Amino acid sequence: MDRRKTVSQLWGMSYRLGCMTAPAKLQQIVDLFGAASRDVKLQALLDYSRRIPPLPPELQGRQELFERVEECQSPFFLKVDVGATGEVDMYFDAPAEAPTTRGYAGILAEGLSDSSATEILELSDDFYLGLGLGDVISPLRLHGMAAIVFRLKRQIRQQLQPAD
Repeated sequence: MDRRKTVSQLWGMSYRLGCMTAPAKLQQIVDLFGAASRDVKLQALLDYSRRIPPLPPELQGRQELFERVEECQSPFFLKVDVGATGEVDMYFDAPAEAPTTRGYAGILAEGLSDSSATEILELSDDFYLGLGLGDVISPLRLHGMAAIVFRLKRQIRQQLQPAD
């Protein structure tokens, strides 16, 4: 018995039972990935890698304004801006040669667009397991995904703290 597949199936079951908290758009993406075959997941991840919105001109070439996610195998940078009414703008920067990482960023960009800071903070830390990517990418890359979510939420929390 392939232990990795068994674990993935267990994760999928727990998510179908409603243990995940995610905005509706992201939940739809998770459900689609979770039901897809290995080949379709890889193709979809590649498709999402092309969907990352370009950086606005004022952020292009300004990596000092971003936080590097060291746990990612490829260089990956993240910046979050929380507006006065709780709207969240997310910016991701990763090289085109990193389609897995870019694909995950594309999933976040699309699935969390129009989500409030509160909705993102309520996102399950391990929601990405429901995507079923454990069968197609390495555990190290899964760890990088967890780190991206952690930093995304941390930046939001920091910006929501009242100024002293």
